[in-house]
Amino acid sequence: MEKTTTMSAKEQRQVLKRLVRYTIPHKKSIFLAFFLLALTTVGDVLGPYLVKVFIDDYLTPRNFPYEPLVWLAAGYIGIQIANVLISYFQLLKFQEIALKIIQQLRVDVFSKVQNLGMRYFDQTPAGGIVSRVTNDTEAIKDMFVSVLVSFIQGSFLFIGIFTAMFILNVKLALFCLFILPVLFMIIRTYRKYSSIFYHDLRERLSQLNAKLSESLQGMAIIQVFRQEKRLREEFGNINESHYKAGMRNIKIDGLLLRPAIDLVYTSALILVLSYFGIASFNNPIEIGVLYAFINYLDRFFEPVNNIMMRLSLFQQAIVASSRVFTLLDETEESPAQIKGEKGKIADAEIEFRDITFSYDGHKDVLKNISFKAKPGETIALVGHTGSGKSSIINLLMRFYEFERGEILIDGQSIKEYPIEELRDRVGLVLQDPFLFYGTVKDNIKLHNSNMTDEEVESAAEFVQAHTFIEKLPDSYSHKVVERGSTLSSGQRQLIAFARTIATNPKILVLDEATANIDTETEDSIQQALAKMRKGRTTIAIAHRLSTIQDADCILVLHQGEIVEKGNHQQLLSQKGLYHKMYLLQNGLVEGIEGAVNS
Repeated sequence: MEKTTTMSAKEQRQVLKRLVRYTIPHKKSIFLAFFLLALTTVGDVLGPYLVKVFIDDYLTPRNFPYEPLVWLAAGYIGIQIANVLISYFQLLKFQEIALKIIQQLRVDVFSKVQNLGMRYFDQTPAGGIVSRVTNDTEAIKDMFVSVLVSFIQGSFLFIGIFTAMFILNVKLALFCLFILPVLFMIIRTYRKYSSIFYHDLRERLSQLNAKLSESLQGMAIIQVFRQEKRLREEFGNINESHYKAGMRNIKIDGLLLRPAIDLVYTSALILVLSYFGIASFNNPIEIGVLYAFINYLDRFFEPVNNIMMRLSLFQQAIVASSRVFTLLDETEESPAQIKGEKGKIADAEIEFRDITFSYDGHKDVLKNISFKAKPGETIALVGHTGSGKSSIINLLMRFYEFERGEILIDGQSIKEYPIEELRDRVGLVLQDPFLFYGTVKDNIKLHNSNMTDEEVESAAEFVQAHTFIEKLPDSYSHKVVERGSTLSSGQRQLIAFARTIATNPKILVLDEATANIDTETEDSIQQALAKMRKGRTTIAIAHRLSTIQDADCILVLHQGEIVEKGNHQQLLSQKGLYHKMYLLQNGLVEGIEGAVNS
């Protein structure tokens, strides 16, 4: 369980100020909404005043002149009708502004996630990120739509009502001001404790999303290993924590929101009635003024109750905003290229020069890695799990920043190339290819409008994927569901090959690209790979040594270091680690014993 934290009043004000900055592009719409709000406030204040005039000037003295009463009634009815119409457009305008602000905030958050470095995703559960982009921004939307509108309406009405009260009776209006410090104390107390509880609640919700996301992604493993009971218990424990956090919020809401405000309202009503009751012992009182004061108190406490009931939404939104802004302020972004530097990858010569790298800043996973891949050569990386093969590819693809050593392409640091040039010239095929929701054609061209259907089919034919695609329902327009789960592993891999070839890269990076392909398909794909590698510099991770025997150079890695280097025959003759791996994969006892002894 994470440590529950709270936000100080200063931190909450800073978060609120940052949210308010999102209103700047909507200044004209906000001005119009405020103008309409001011008109409705005037209407709310004038209504009781006209009734007061009717009671004191006409009803009490039993004076009923026809024309003045008609104008008074017409004015009252007209104000009520106008208020209804203006309130509709005012609320519509505020809602429109709020939704546009949240729309922009969600775009900003999503764009930020797209530019975060891989190290951030290594350290943060996917469900937690999803929770910030969806649930937290939804909480902020509720604040803009409900809380701020109610607060602004209440502020305008407060000013109008107390102005009218002072016009009617200065002394009684001053007495009624006792409401303000009491309300302030209630709000301050509520904010102090609810910020703790709501931060805990948002964390539990984030954990629920993370656990749900993990379970959905690993459902096959969960069912195969009969982990359903354990996952239910873990989810149940998190859900119980979420329930307890929710109950703490409900308790403080139930104590400090409506009941406390009703107590203040009742006290204010008693004060007003007592004042008029005592005053009536000495002088006649104006019934109209009494009515107006009681009516103004009702009208004042109605928005106050609305604000207090929505104060819980406000606290949730402030905590959610803090979490969203923490994500927006995340400094672990994708490695940045050196600005102003230009360059084109022509020959595609790759050189690693004394590269040492660590993911966590403590343990080095790569140690003094140096090698060169000449244009058109194939360099294979082999080694046991954790030897550093994938780390070399991660650095070459600029997924992680490195500080020690240098990686050069055509003699120029990869940090100096525009990132667009690197992405266009380096093609990557992973062991587990990712397919997007859409069609087969969409997944090959990745919505590149400059790529024609003929180029898509040509790429598929090149990797021998055209035959199976033609057999699919709707052929290249066949619908691909999430992650391509309705296609076989081999079919997904072939589509990934076609996607890479369609971009015509200068450099190929293959992460055990044939691991999920059956033997029959592998024979044909190896032929395609041979064609793909012609004229291209290739870096290939291989677990099955049979797939890289024709590589120009094989680098054998062990615990982050290159321990052997050479082609297939040279490495076998050295009788070292590669030789033991080869014997082991071919099922020879000598290899097994050697691997165990090593």
